[in-house]
Amino acid sequence: MQQTKKVLIVDDSDFQADMLASILEDMGISTITKAINGSDALKCFEEALLSGTAYSLVFLDIVMPEMDGQEALQRMRALEKKAGIRGEDKTTIIMVTSLSSPTDMITALIQGDCTDYVVKPVAESILKALLVKYGLIS
Repeated sequence: MQQTKKVLIVDDSDFQADMLASILEDMGISTITKAINGSDALKCFEEALLSGTAYSLVFLDIVMPEMDGQEALQRMRALEKKAGIRGEDKTTIIMVTSLSSPTDMITALIQGDCTDYVVKPVAESILKALLVKYGLIS
């Protein structure tokens, strides 16, 4: 994983994205890009991969217009596979949802190959625990 922590926040709610960005900045992560839907996120993700500066972490909302989080997740993983990125080198992708449906989470974790998930609103303590768990902060 790269030294500089680069994060992509994908959420169609500016408020939710700004809250998450603020918490991350308080934890020392300042290289943050925001996207408002899966299509925009996929463009950012692909550009970062092609430039050799892949994201360390992606927070991906599930329910969004144009392209939802599930489809964006599958396409991001396909881009990584095409680039030869596998296993521990894959980007940490955490699905974020206001839905608490176990079915949606199982689909995201197993079929979509997301790393983990959180339910909105994301508490700072939960976010910090996830970042520590995946080695993004100590």
